[in-house]
Amino acid sequence: MQHTLPGGHPDVNYGKIGVLLINLGTPDATDYWSMRRYLKEFLSDRRVIEAPRLVWWFVLNGIILTTRPSKSGEAYDEIWNKDLDESPLRTITRSQAEKLTADMAGVDERIVVDWGMRYGNPSIKSRLEALQKQGCERILLMPLYPQYSAATTGTANDKAFEALMQMRWQPAVRTLPPYHDHPSYIEALAVSLEKGVAALDFEPEVILTSYHGLPKSYFDKGDPYHCHCYKTTRLLRERLGWSEDFLRVTFQSRFGKEEWLQPYTDETVMALAKSGVKRMAVITPGFSADCVETLEEIAGENAEYFHENGGEQFAAIPCLNDSEEGMAVIRDLALNELKGWL
Repeated sequence: MQHTLPGGHPDVNYGKIGVLLINLGTPDATDYWSMRRYLKEFLSDRRVIEAPRLVWWFVLNGIILTTRPSKSGEAYDEIWNKDLDESPLRTITRSQAEKLTADMAGVDERIVVDWGMRYGNPSIKSRLEALQKQGCERILLMPLYPQYSAATTGTANDKAFEALMQMRWQPAVRTLPPYHDHPSYIEALAVSLEKGVAALDFEPEVILTSYHGLPKSYFDKGDPYHCHCYKTTRLLRERLGWSEDFLRVTFQSRFGKEEWLQPYTDETVMALAKSGVKRMAVITPGFSADCVETLEEIAGENAEYFHENGGEQFAAIPCLNDSEEGMAVIRDLALNELKGWL
């Protein structure tokens, strides 16, 4: 191709196929200003906060961004990867991309794998531009949210489309559908949960599948997230042969005074402890990688709630992360969505 271009034509890379893993996001550091930048970007997203703009602007800038950065920074500092000076989410997502690169090396040499964050760095826009410069004429966007919500998968795709709007030469793009009921995902959860429970020095009386919460009003407007979460747990329960009382659904991380999807994880943990449950485990199927919501909120805060109310043994089962089971899911999903391009 280069021999047919006119003199002075810039070099053109072409013929590659990109795969972009996308996760929620991460602050660059735990100090006040780093946390403030991250929270401002996150909480300014209209997909995340659907409150009237003018009212929310005053609440966000007048109250939340003056008080919450310090508190959030303390939570992140509890789980921060000190060796690499970054959040666990960044560490794990990078590793997922590196392992997928190795997996795809023997499939098709044209595949280029990268990773980005909806909020913080590396941004989705910067990684799309990097993939395009490497010659990726086709790109698969893979938001790693098993259960669809406008506030997660929807906004990740929005950000990618926003970047595409600014490109003169756009690559062809595909987006990963929700995979809450994908056989590989359910099997990976089952195997991971079985391994996690087998490694404990106690036998749980109850196991919670805790999903990130969502305002109930979003569900009322048609968001399928609630249904996707319940289906994931139902399929996992059927795969393991467990009862509904043993493997339960709860929702964590609610914010503000509005009603969110119920039952709430923290209230359920406290109620079960008060009722006499002494041994409990929690798995977080909605997160593809461990982060502040799993490592600090579940393994930290909710463990304390359990013990303070009479519970004795509590365990947070790790996310799929970059484990063998987790990578099998990502690989299967990528290969399925790349059909016709390879």
